[in-house]
Amino acid sequence: MTAASTNPAGSTMADAVPTTPDVAGRRAGAATQPVPNASERRAALSLPYTRVDTMFIDGAYVPAHGEGRNPVTDPATGEVWGEVPDGSAQDVDDAVAAARRAFDDGPWPRLSPSERAAHLVRIADEIEACAETLALTNTRENGSPITETRGAAANAAGIFRYFASLADYLEREDVRPFPFAAGQESVVRRDPVGVCALIAPWNFPINLVVIKLAPALLAGCTVVIKPASPTPLSIRFIVDAIAAAGVPAGVVNLVTGSGRMGDVLVKHPDVDKVAFTGSTPVGRKIAAACGELLRPVTLELGGKSSAIVLPDADLDAMSKVLIRSSMRNTGQTCYISTRIIAPASRYEEVVQMASSVIAAAPQGDPLDPSTVFGPSATRSQFETVMGYVESGLAEGARATTGGRAASLGGGAAGGGLEGGYFVEPTVFADVTPSMTVAREEIFGPVLTILKYDDAGPGGGVDEAVALANNTEFGLGGLVFSADPEAALAVADRVDTGSIGINFFASNHSAPFGGRHDSGLGTEYGIEGLGAYLTYKSIHRKVR
Repeated sequence: MTAASTNPAGSTMADAVPTTPDVAGRRAGAATQPVPNASERRAALSLPYTRVDTMFIDGAYVPAHGEGRNPVTDPATGEVWGEVPDGSAQDVDDAVAAARRAFDDGPWPRLSPSERAAHLVRIADEIEACAETLALTNTRENGSPITETRGAAANAAGIFRYFASLADYLEREDVRPFPFAAGQESVVRRDPVGVCALIAPWNFPINLVVIKLAPALLAGCTVVIKPASPTPLSIRFIVDAIAAAGVPAGVVNLVTGSGRMGDVLVKHPDVDKVAFTGSTPVGRKIAAACGELLRPVTLELGGKSSAIVLPDADLDAMSKVLIRSSMRNTGQTCYISTRIIAPASRYEEVVQMASSVIAAAPQGDPLDPSTVFGPSATRSQFETVMGYVESGLAEGARATTGGRAASLGGGAAGGGLEGGYFVEPTVFADVTPSMTVAREEIFGPVLTILKYDDAGPGGGVDEAVALANNTEFGLGGLVFSADPEAALAVADRVDTGSIGINFFASNHSAPFGGRHDSGLGTEYGIEGLGAYLTYKSIHRKVR
């Protein structure tokens, strides 16, 4: 999700309106080739995975025990284009049993960390080799713009390579003398925690699995992956890469199905650890189950992050990173700063900038490289987002752009998009802290702009920080300022797990995690590897 400049989804999407050759030509009035419409783009695709009836268990694709099937729907068109098995408890039992055997009796935990790291590097190579088909499958599953999903393979490969680089950390001998007893010491062992259940969301279905999978594998764990119901096909490319890299049978297993499958997996008696990314309500239920079982759990949950704009901020520079930092992936990103906290002295200036940037970014077919905003990933999410849009209008927020469902069809962007789940990218001004859109995670293309009084003592910084911290979440955030030291001082006061100064990105080597309702534990970095380790201290006398 390259270490300092990437993020959990590995996007290569530009924050400005994309200027592909086709777009540039149309703007200049130049003659261009006919642009395919949405239906034509889909008809031209030939994807290896569409309708499947297997799960990956013990090193092979095997028929599912469950007889039901779950449809895979293209959210840009509303059309079903694939299906996977709706698994049963028996499928989960088989997958966990395979992982248990591979952990208890197989070679994987007994390889040296360097040997496991070599497999991770080979996995990275294999993933990069299928980058385009992975991206196309991902976009058809959840409607993420193709410019977003085309970065997924490279980012996933980068995560595997980063964790492979930590092999020497695991191999380094850790001997600690007793502080007050001469001639005695402890040897600290870092052992793999065991069989891990990895449960992923639909917004970034590849990278939010890989940030769990890579450290688990390096640590020597075995895993069962349960992808989100809307996005069960793209993860098969990762499974294929693992098999091609020679990872032993049973180390990685894949089951598909509805949410009840995740519940069975979380509570399975042979699972040793759970890692989940998703909504806070579901995370609470998983935390309760794991607490009852005394089972370690990592939870990366929701967010309602803020971007504090200090009075000296460069709004032109801010405009260039606004979409990536506040509306990334059509607003379906956990850490983005969907609340802009602007100084009263520049409030209308900030509103104008944000509104013009969002209004100018193309919305349409996510398979079109010029598209910045795609559809909501599911009909249910579309309805949720529209409910928030309507509540914002009803509570007195001013929609400076958007504010309704998008009607797409006809022209280069249409020809099949009429049934898609599109919400117009929306900017709400005149938002107060008590409004629903200012307090709850929307997970859609909706940006809210609040105001603080910068005329008082200290330029209103205390009020801005208080507004940023007036939330149950604590995942991301931003500070925009021309003064790096002043921005750092403000960033230190925001109660959040990660925060950027004039940009936001995730660093593979730095911990990423949420506070409060945003989760438990961390991913990335040595800290993320530590989540898959259990420690043993061996005390001995020095001869």
